[in-house]
Amino acid sequence: MLPKIEKILYATDLSPNSIYGFRYAIDAAINHDAGIVILHVFEQLTAAVHGMLDLYINEEQLRKIREERTAVTRDRIRERLKTFCAEELKDHPEHAEKVAAIEVCDGFPAEEILSKAEHLNCDIIVMGTHGKGFLANTFLGSTAKRVLRRTRKPVFIIPLPKKKPDIDSDDF
Repeated sequence: MLPKIEKILYATDLSPNSIYGFRYAIDAAINHDAGIVILHVFEQLTAAVHGMLDLYINEEQLRKIREERTAVTRDRIRERLKTFCAEELKDHPEHAEKVAAIEVCDGFPAEEILSKAEHLNCDIIVMGTHGKGFLANTFLGSTAKRVLRRTRKPVFIIPLPKKKPDIDSDDF
């Protein structure tokens, strides 16, 4: 018997085509009567960048900037979610309630995805991949590859097309 899927972690980089990955997450949530946690991770600053920032910005200012950036990003995700629901879930607006939480944090994306999936007791992970590097990083993005190598949870990797999304949205 297959394990029950009750909670889905949808990891997004907020790129214009990431809406495709969300379509899979919402479909899985509808089919399994599961909730979705949307996760966006801001890449952790390198030591060199952090050192340079210390010359111009004190720790309190940096904390305020991070808090503001997190709040703006959460609002941006909520707006994109409303747009998505208005365009793609107009016949079933109740499916919008499948999104149980929006998480925004700083760190190394793969590490944070794995950590949040475990901490939030998510049953599966859904994420997109761009395949940017040399030969498309051998057909799979580095974050997706790191997540796949280190998790015991099912992971759905959605290839994100290069074309413009077919939904009127900047990102998701």
